[in-house]
Amino acid sequence: MFRAIPLAVGMMSLLGGLAQAATTPLASQTDLMSVYQQAVENNADLAASRADFAARQEAVPQARAGLLPNLSAGADVNDTRQALDKPAMTANRSGTSYRATLSQPIFRADRWFQLKAAQASDEQAGLELSATEQNLILQTAERYFAVLRAQDSLATARAEENAFLRQLDQSKERFNVGLTDKTDMLQSQASYDTARANRSTAERQVADAFQALVTLTNRDYNALQGVVHTLPVLPPLPNDARAWVDTATQQNLQLLASNFAVDAAEQTLRQRKAGHAPTLDAVAQYEKGDNDNFELSNPSARDGLVYGSDVERRTVGLRLEIPLYSGGLTSSQVREAYQRFSQSEYRREGLRRQVVENTRNLHRAVNTDVELVQARKQSIISNQSAVEATEIGYQVGTRNVVDVLDAQRQLYASVRDYNNSRYDYILDNLRLKQAAGTLSPQDLQDLGRYLKPDYNPDKDFLPPDLQAQAKALLKPNR
Repeated sequence: MFRAIPLAVGMMSLLGGLAQAATTPLASQTDLMSVYQQAVENNADLAASRADFAARQEAVPQARAGLLPNLSAGADVNDTRQALDKPAMTANRSGTSYRATLSQPIFRADRWFQLKAAQASDEQAGLELSATEQNLILQTAERYFAVLRAQDSLATARAEENAFLRQLDQSKERFNVGLTDKTDMLQSQASYDTARANRSTAERQVADAFQALVTLTNRDYNALQGVVHTLPVLPPLPNDARAWVDTATQQNLQLLASNFAVDAAEQTLRQRKAGHAPTLDAVAQYEKGDNDNFELSNPSARDGLVYGSDVERRTVGLRLEIPLYSGGLTSSQVREAYQRFSQSEYRREGLRRQVVENTRNLHRAVNTDVELVQARKQSIISNQSAVEATEIGYQVGTRNVVDVLDAQRQLYASVRDYNNSRYDYILDNLRLKQAAGTLSPQDLQDLGRYLKPDYNPDKDFLPPDLQAQAKALLKPNR
């Protein structure tokens, strides 16, 4: 005699092996802040950015050196042979001399503007490093929640596979007693095979998500703490797009860096123009050595100088140079610097527009996510009811197995949509703060309060209230 399988298959399948998962020991779970700290310590991109920042900082002392005194020392060793035809004579002169030269720029407009450009570039480099550090916060969250998203998707895929397996068993039982034809069994078998393939794909996606986290932090993870379903899902504060845009245009790190890029290009343009200006240096030199090396010709005993005697010479003066013509080099450099300056201004404007667009879009996205989370949670309840009603219709013969399978697919799609909307809400919030320039590690710390240390995806992928409803439906009637 055919025995009907209890109804509420949808509720049963949503629990997907809950009893088995509850007895499975969980590996040590890592929280979000620990992952972030490991990323800060081990991320290769951040280390490269820090090295780039340290290298770019050296442009300031290098430019400043052009305005500071320059001291050099040197020596000459010469051996000269002179031969005269009339009167016939030969003279050999050799000697060693030493010198020290000190120069101090007095007026070097080009070097002054070069220093200003280097200082602006230094500020730009600091802000770009801060932007990289801020981006690492978002990257950590994206990859952390990508793992949780993949795990929840896998849990849903397992539950779906179990549900279709039950449906397949039911179809086989009904076929064996003659209550249905072979088509229903084949339809159930096809749905089960598809669900099994989806589960295999979901397992690979979990492994891929963990690997992306390893790439970010250079650390292996067994399990991560998951997000509880009581995470507040609220509109952004303030819920005013203009206020967020105003904050972004004032605090976005990339936009602030672009301001200094424009300043550096402007100072470089001034430096190139100063190539037409005269330069003035103070120069002092001290020399000592054999007089042979000082090009003193035919010294006489009356002068007190003879070949081979020592000579000291001290020189102090000003050196003025006025550039007249350099083959058009300076004018070409000015034109190039002007175009670079224009390029930096256009890039800043393009970035400003992009920041405004991203901020407005993300503000809308967060508000949309708030509505979606609530709507998709209700959708799970509605689809559960639809599965139950379809099952009843199938039992009494008013619905076919295709209707049951479609209803179950809709149920699991709603579960995936619900979990995806939760993670979208979290990440869109962080992206909005990054666009506004306010994202900080404290935001990850705040999220950590809503992480569950003993999170088990196979039983926690559903909100607890929906699990309670499913368990209530599974209780036998008395």
